[in-house]
Amino acid sequence: MKVWSTALTLVLAVLLTAAGDASAQKKKQPAAKPGEPYPSRPVRLIVPFPAGGGVDLVNRILASRLSEVLGQQIVVDNRSGAGGNVGADVAAKSTPDGYTLFACGVASHGVSPAIYRKLPFDAIKDFEPISMIGTTPNVLIVNPNVPAKTIAEFIAHAKSAKVSWATPGVGTSPHMTSELFKAATGTNLALVPYKGGAPALQDVLGGHVAGMWGNLAENIAIIKSGRARPLAVSTLKRHSLLPDIPTMAESGFPSFEVTAWYASCTAAGVPKPVLDTLNAAIVKTLNMPDIRERYAQNTVDVMPTTRQELGAYMRAEIAKWTKVAKSAGISLD
Repeated sequence: MKVWSTALTLVLAVLLTAAGDASAQKKKQPAAKPGEPYPSRPVRLIVPFPAGGGVDLVNRILASRLSEVLGQQIVVDNRSGAGGNVGADVAAKSTPDGYTLFACGVASHGVSPAIYRKLPFDAIKDFEPISMIGTTPNVLIVNPNVPAKTIAEFIAHAKSAKVSWATPGVGTSPHMTSELFKAATGTNLALVPYKGGAPALQDVLGGHVAGMWGNLAENIAIIKSGRARPLAVSTLKRHSLLPDIPTMAESGFPSFEVTAWYASCTAAGVPKPVLDTLNAAIVKTLNMPDIRERYAQNTVDVMPTTRQELGAYMRAEIAKWTKVAKSAGISLD
């Protein structure tokens, strides 16, 4: 399929360039010189997850053309660990001159502030929002042997029998979506934590667990192959790649909405003219037809915003997931 041949090509490119990025990561960013025009040297983009994953892919697509708009190289720096918190901490403590960008998103600026009692950074006070990049839904998938072909049938099944349910990591967007689903539907799913989406998916396909909520980009190929059955998406609108799959909202749960979202931030204290330059450059990049096409092929709906709009969105996400975490009794050190 065109979608997945393109995605595979992009992932291979990621792996081939990762070694070159690694050497650049070790070089300390020099401080900006007083009065120098921005940008006058390469810009570092910290991605808080490993190379080849969804967050990494989304940000490398952005970097590929943002470098042309800014007239400087964008050096991707993968700083994974602690669900994205390691990279977020590095970015929060970087020199506030606009030469370090951060791939913020639902993990660092939604879920983590809601579930961790102590973080080495403040998701709001230590960051400046620049622009949203885009969103993609989570999708509820089940093993084809599960006796449910609609979300209503699955809810009835989950209320009448014990259902084992995979969650790709504690505190991840799919895990929190599962908690929200339990609370909204009154189902008592037996959540089984995994160390990532791949092992969780393997157990769904093997019938060891009934299903899972997962990121659409990571599961679309399995869905198209028929090896897993999709029952609902988590966004308020159906997705173009799954036009026949209903949303939770239209399935009787109007307030149910979850998006995996990707955005750009930088450290607090960056001068406003630099922030405005970055916002304009990112918005221009996101409006390029070829960039929009590449994102569409990878299930991401492009959504450029103002800095103020992204800031308001992040605060709303933290508030929402804090409520879910308290209801589910999730609190981590």
